[in-house]
Order: sequence, then structure tokens, then C-alpha cells
Amino acid sequence: MSEIRVEVSYFKEQGAVNTKKALEVARKYADEFSIKDIIIASTTGMTAQKSVEYFSPNEFNIVIMTHSYYFTGLNKRQEFPEKVMKDLEEKGFKVFSTTHALGAVSRSYRLSLNQWPPVELMAKYLRQNFCQGIKVCMEIAAMAVDAGLIPDIERDVICVAGTGRGADTVCLIKPMPTGMFDKLRVKMIFAKPI
Repeated sequence: MSEIRVEVSYFKEQGAVNTKKALEVARKYADEFSIKDIIIASTTGMTAQKSVEYFSPNEFNIVIMTHSYYFTGLNKRQEFPEKVMKDLEEKGFKVFSTTHALGAVSRSYRLSLNQWPPVELMAKYLRQNFCQGIKVCMEIAAMAVDAGLIPDIERDVICVAGTGRGADTVCLIKPMPTGMFDKLRVKMIFAKPI
């Protein structure tokens, strides 16, 4: 039986303080496992802008996944500056904003009626029992497939996400569309907060 050994980075703190290290880890394992599809969650554009130092669109298919428009309410159109989106797209990054796979309409019922539909319960379970970044990595992998941003779902992807702001979680994922979310697999966790 063959064995794969990887070094996992566990962060004592959550959030943005780990962004540089998380991106270094993502790049290291993208090279080691010949992964070409990198999906990065970025709310305000900070993580996306830092990823430019580690990933070139000439070498990788880089998808930056933002929050959906009006995610925080009707008073703010988009948390991710549209000028930064345009700059990244001009560099060859794919920037995509869409409804969260593990939220969507269920989120409105949770917020307005204080009801927890099954999808929201699953998201809560993943956040509480693994970490917010693991939930987001799984979610953005499915969202990128749904949007046609992953050219070959037979290939594994590396997803980078975090807790609140910044990046603190890196996973190797076998992606699937949301309609086949039960078949999506987190194959390796390279970094996460404890």
C-alpha cells in the first residue's frame, strides 16, 4: 500500500494573520501535486490581491470567489471593490460573485424566521465541527464547478478560505456541482486553525 505524507499547518489563531502562510502552503502543494485549479475565497479583495504574489494566471486557473452582491444587506452592494475585481480580471484571474452554495434561499429563512433549514444546519455543522474555512472550501469548490470555472472536474482543486477575513484554511478537494454535493470530497487538509 502506498502512502502520501504531507505536512499540515495548524494555526493557533484564526483569520487574516495566517494569510501569507496559507497562500505559501497552497502554492507548495499545488506544485507538489501538479494542481492547476486554485479557488480562493476573498470577501474584501485582500486575500485575492495577496494571491497575485503566489499564483500566475499563466500557470494556474485561478478563481477568486467573492460574497454575492448585497450579502450583508441592501445598504452595501458588494464588499469586494469592483475596481480590484477589474484589475484582477485584467491580470487573468477569474473573479466570480454568486449565491453561497450552503446558504441561498435557506439563509433568508434562518435570518427572517429564525428557522434552520437542513442546508443551513449542514453549514453550521461544518463550521463548528471542523472550521469555517473547511465549510467555505467545500462550498467554493461546488460553486466554481456550477459556474463552469473548473475546466475538468476529474482534476482535484486546491481551495483557500478563512475565518472572517484573510485565509487560514487550505484543502485539496475533489470538486462536484452543488447538485452532487454528497460526492464532493475533501481529500487532504493542508492548513487550518485549531
